[in-house]
Amino acid sequence: MRIKSKQPKKQRKFLYNAPLHLRQKIMSAPLSEDLRKKYGIKNMPVRTGDKVKIMRGDFRGHEGKVVKVDLKRYRINIEGATQKKVNGTEVFYPVHPSNVMIVELNLEDERREKIIERRA
Repeated sequence: MRIKSKQPKKQRKFLYNAPLHLRQKIMSAPLSEDLRKKYGIKNMPVRTGDKVKIMRGDFRGHEGKVVKVDLKRYRINIEGATQKKVNGTEVFYPVHPSNVMIVELNLEDERREKIIERRA
């Protein structure tokens, strides 16, 4: 996945028009120090079920499971990171994956384990 142009206009255009298989890769987050030592990988694409720690923003320091990965808007919803609407309902606060750190991986999928072995 390489963008050939260095012009911000073209980089932005690429992000908006990126196909799904590349969007999944763009939605990656760094791993915690423990996971880095264990698997020998610096970052992984975020998936539903991963436990993450928010590193930036209003919810800094909060840990929770990823409930939803929104590929269209490049955001993830995290358990506990919610805000109240005017009518009183709780909604998830969308967080960009670059602002989180993966603390625990969801390894229910055998393919993900193969990905880790291949990359290590």
